[in-house]
Amino acid sequence: MNYSTYQNKDLCKIRTITTFLTLKKNKTFWKDEIEKACNFCNELTKKFNENNYEVQSIRIVTNAFAEYLDISSLESAKADLEILSNHLNTFANEGLRIRFAIGEAKTINEIELLPELIASYGDLCNACVNVPINEYDILDNELIRHCSKAVQKISQLTPRGEGNFNFTVNFNCKTFIPYFPASYHDSKLENSYVIGFETPDLLVHVLEEFNKNKEIKNHQELFSQYYKIMNQALQYHVNNVKDILDLYESEDENFSKDFKFVGIDSSAAPSKNCSSMTKVYELLGVPYFGAAGSVEVSSLLTKVFKGVENLPLVGFSGLMLAVIEDLGLAKGTVKNNYDIRTLLTNSAVCGIGLDTVPIPGNTSIDKISALMRDTGTMAFRLNKPLTVRLFPYPEKEAGELTEYESDDLCNCAILEVP
Repeated sequence: MNYSTYQNKDLCKIRTITTFLTLKKNKTFWKDEIEKACNFCNELTKKFNENNYEVQSIRIVTNAFAEYLDISSLESAKADLEILSNHLNTFANEGLRIRFAIGEAKTINEIELLPELIASYGDLCNACVNVPINEYDILDNELIRHCSKAVQKISQLTPRGEGNFNFTVNFNCKTFIPYFPASYHDSKLENSYVIGFETPDLLVHVLEEFNKNKEIKNHQELFSQYYKIMNQALQYHVNNVKDILDLYESEDENFSKDFKFVGIDSSAAPSKNCSSMTKVYELLGVPYFGAAGSVEVSSLLTKVFKGVENLPLVGFSGLMLAVIEDLGLAKGTVKNNYDIRTLLTNSAVCGIGLDTVPIPGNTSIDKISALMRDTGTMAFRLNKPLTVRLFPYPEKEAGELTEYESDDLCNCAILEVP
């Protein structure tokens, strides 16, 4: 294999530069804080662009929204979000997508506000709920049931239920996740930033190059080589990112003044505009995701993402299987290659849980809550971050095809909830 082929920077995108900041009740400071975050992200984007790395989005994550929004009523909360929306639009960089997360909802009252807020502000109102366990490792089911109700209501308030793209339920998730909507910030921590990657094209490329001339037949040796080539390719770009950040900091003494670098999320973070992670499974010898051998490959890929060095790993830093953000996974639902239980099984050795999973619109609160409890139980028992982001599709049943119109979502078959 010609190892220099993975050095093509078009194969590795910077999915996001994500800043984490604290907002307070005094609205007069909001504009300055938003401006600082936008300016920081824009300047860092220029540095990446100068080094031939494409930055796809910049993101701003805040502390829990009840700490700064007026949530005394739905109207007052909407009014405050309108102020933030205007600030974000003022500082938007033409051609570069800005996404905003309002932090976590901590109480039942706050959860009940989310469907209307998401329906009104969409991608400027990403939010999550962190569900805890008690001393017996039992999840807070009352909180889960209210999350399930919010998921159902979002599906009813937004066209085709697409608003659930902006809401997730977290289990055992720490702060500094750069990907939405699982992101949240703790106001006790200093303002920070994280770099997130998009690397499915890179993985596919190096595997295709290696497979052209592979002569290894022993399975252990073959998989060891697969690990090495994927890890080496990813490490090359991680090292480049480190060099860019180090150079920027040495050239500009004010670079880290407002936002402290805390790490990278090494997850592949697939989208509908890059290679599918299912192609990676095929190149590693599995006929399709969901076939025998899938769990082994999921485990190998997780080791690759967690095996990079020289920069701290935060967030998920693992394998993401986002059903309706990945064209291959979406096509797999039509072919009945896998089901929800397959996703849960693979979550035992990777991330991210049940992410962007379309389900029938009439799925009961009990079933949605049970899925969340299963996922949460795995997260805490296995000590890993997992999330649930379900998409009940109004007036459609399992097996029917979705008709999403969002640029972020792939159409697929709706999965049955067993």
